[in-house]
Amino acid sequence: MDWLTDYPWVAWVGVALILAAIEAATVDFVFVMLAGGALAGGLAAGLGGNIAVQVIVAVLVAALLLFVVRPIVKRKFTEGEHDNTIGASGLVGREARVIQTVTDTDGRIKLAGETWSARVAEGSEPLRPGDDARVIAIHGATAIVAADRH
Repeated sequence: MDWLTDYPWVAWVGVALILAAIEAATVDFVFVMLAGGALAGGLAAGLGGNIAVQVIVAVLVAALLLFVVRPIVKRKFTEGEHDNTIGASGLVGREARVIQTVTDTDGRIKLAGETWSARVAEGSEPLRPGDDARVIAIHGATAIVAADRH
């Protein structure tokens, strides 16, 4: 263990790698910020700082990263998380073209370049081939549509 006292930066890098591995499992941007603090402590060790300086640098950098950088990064990575513009829910509100009569039990529409099973919304009249429709909901693999009266 003499090499550890001769090269303390190696211990800091080891701690940073362990924290980065934990971050890979949690993906909450906490442990990566702590890893950044550990790397700063390793830099302080590499520059010849004593253990007190190394710990203070590591703690200050980790705190700075946690309270300043993490909120920015977290916001950037989660800003579209609740946005329903992708997947099937992103099709709600879009126009479609009826290709097979759509009733309250069956039908087919062309939606976003694909053929979808469809039903008319409760209380709506059936739609005929060639009619324009508006998607008002997606239930599983079935689009619920109503006449599009633009």
